[in-house]
Amino acid sequence: MLILSHLLCVFLFLVSTNGTQLILVNSCRRSIWPGILGNTGKMTPKDGGFHMKSGDEVVFDVPNKWAGRIWARQNCHFNKTGKGSCNTGDCDGQLKCRGLGGKPPATVVEMTLGTSTSPLHFYDVSLVDGFNVPVSMRPVGGGIGCGVAECDVDLNICCPSALEVKVGGKVVGCKSACLAIQSAKYCCTGKFADSKTCKPTIFAHLFKAICPKAYSYAFDKSSSLNKCRASRYVIIFCPPK
Repeated sequence: MLILSHLLCVFLFLVSTNGTQLILVNSCRRSIWPGILGNTGKMTPKDGGFHMKSGDEVVFDVPNKWAGRIWARQNCHFNKTGKGSCNTGDCDGQLKCRGLGGKPPATVVEMTLGTSTSPLHFYDVSLVDGFNVPVSMRPVGGGIGCGVAECDVDLNICCPSALEVKVGGKVVGCKSACLAIQSAKYCCTGKFADSKTCKPTIFAHLFKAICPKAYSYAFDKSSSLNKCRASRYVIIFCPPK
């Protein structure tokens, strides 16, 4: 038994030095279609998109130094060739996003992962592109200096009418102030492209009050950014409370 335990520890160490394992869990009552986008120069796992029924788990590895984003798409319909559309988070009507980002509004999990020699990982949940599905990210089994990035409340229920995205009379997403108003002041662009001139809007304050562990706007407090040393992370859509 002692030898087996030792071998297991060695195996887990080797796995952790070769990359990081991500575990996606769909705890929503309905299907979702996760989208994945690697940052510039980074690979895109799983061809960038796939289907998850309620209760499904999907496990995959990403290499050292991987950086990118993951989000959920809702109420998607695709034909046999993988073409169709989604109510939120759509990536140009493709099942497999393959380098395409999701159309806002969408709740986004962002991460920049380290290596075996520089092992700190950085991750957050961002509402900068708006909200569509509650989500959280945390290390499996804890970790050194690790926290939970999350927006575990359904913001669609309390979304201001000016930010609502409706399909068939039902609110399916909540826009960011930038997407809804499209001005430099709300998008933190132009002369507002720094933390001194771009301040949180009343909508960002609302998002922050409901989801304090998520980024509410481009220059939100750095406390929303988590730092961790772990080899496995779980990303839960519609996390249980």
